[in-house]
Amino acid sequence: MQKSLIHPTLGEITLSSTRRSTRISLSVRPTGKVRLSYPPYISQTRALEFLEQKIEWVLAAKKRYAQRAVNPPMSKAEIEQLRTMAKTYLPQRVAYWAAKFSFRYGKVTIRATRSKWGSCSASGNISLSLFLMQLPEHLRDYVIIHELCHTVHHNHSPRFHALVNQLTAGQEKILARELRQHSIL
Repeated sequence: MQKSLIHPTLGEITLSSTRRSTRISLSVRPTGKVRLSYPPYISQTRALEFLEQKIEWVLAAKKRYAQRAVNPPMSKAEIEQLRTMAKTYLPQRVAYWAAKFSFRYGKVTIRATRSKWGSCSASGNISLSLFLMQLPEHLRDYVIIHELCHTVHHNHSPRFHALVNQLTAGQEKILARELRQHSIL
C-alpha cells in the first residue's frame, strides 16, 4: 500500500507499506523526494515516529542533493587530477602525524570514496577519500588524526574521543562540527 502525506518540515512524503520491507527505511532521492518504507506488521504511527527522529538526516540529504545540482559532478579528468594530488600529499601527512604522535599504521590507500572521508581497518590500514583534497588543510589533518586514533581505539568510545580531542588541542568537537558542513560532491 502506498500513499502520500505532507509533512510540515519535509514536504511531501511517500509512505509505502510492503511485504518486501523487513524494517523501516527512509530514502531521499536526488529530486528531494522522501520515501518511508515499512513492513505491514509495523504501524504507520511507528513509521512516522521513526521519520520524526530522522528529520535532521533528511534535511542534510536534501541539502547535499541541492548542492550537487548547483555544483555539477566532477569530470573524470578532474577526479584523476585530485587522485594524483591526494596520492602525493595524503600519505605524507599520515606519516607526519603518525611520527609526531608515535602511531603505528599499516598501509595508506587513496580511494574515490563518497560516503566517508576515511576509515581504518582492524589491522591498522588507513583508507582516505581523494575528495579530502577539497577540504581546508586543518580539516584534512583532523580526518587523518581521527583515523590514526582508530589504530589505538577501534571504536568511537569516550577514550577514543578523548585521544582525538587531546591531539587536536581540545578542538575535536569544533573540527567535527566544521567537517559536517562539508559534503563530498
